Amino acid sequence: MSLPIWTPAALSSEAGALSGRFWRLVEAQHQISTLKIVDTLDEQALLEGLLEESKPALPPECVGLDYLLATPFRYGAIYPHGSRFRRAGRTPGVFYASEAVETALAEMAFYRLLFFADSPATPLPANAAEYTAFAAEISAPAVIDLTKSPLDRDRAAWMDLQHYEACQSLADAAREAGCQAILYESVRDPRHGRNLALLTATGFAAREPVERQTWRIRLSASGVQALCEFPRSRIGFAREDFAADPRIATG
Repeated sequence: MSLPIWTPAALSSEAGALSGRFWRLVEAQHQISTLKIVDTLDEQALLEGLLEESKPALPPECVGLDYLLATPFRYGAIYPHGSRFRRAGRTPGVFYASEAVETALAEMAFYRLLFFADSPATPLPANAAEYTAFAAEISAPAVIDLTKSPLDRDRAAWMDLQHYEACQSLADAAREAGCQAILYESVRDPRHGRNLALLTATGFAAREPVERQTWRIRLSASGVQALCEFPRSRIGFAREDFAADPRIATG
């Protein structure tokens, strides 16, 4: 299949404004990992500062951002594997998030299952793991939406389960056009909720996450179960929900 070609000029003409909250999940371990090896909160703050200084530099637009928002944009770190809108190597960062927390959970569930499918000798964890879902406030004047006409005519390319060249080329053109973000349909969420690929930290409307939730996620032979105490919620994914991807189907 030939790749769709969208020029920067064409993308610029399709860009529109976007604002709202978008969700991302991280392992909750990030909150307490350094606390385990110090005796006081002052020592933890010192250790966190030393670790921060050892990391690759942040671009100027990330100064003052909470690290949960800034981390994907660090300069200097080699991105080991390409993702949907980011090429491998020393490439510009992308902050991936979801319009609904349920979609973010589906994305997390898929990649946790994929990890164990790629490592069949590794046993599933015996216990549930704790994750933090956090919402970032986004406000961007130039966003392209792949779920709407005319960009949706290339939906098959944007929705490819394993090959990202079309999306990566689109992201290159979008950056050249001055676009700040890309809205797109999740290929992992069974309900196909929308995701956001934020191409620049200038799209954050708040310097810190504006909402947080704690989720416990358990992997089992049948799929993934996720529970949240507040607000009380639960959601489950069967392996069959992701079986369209052959890596999961054969894992």
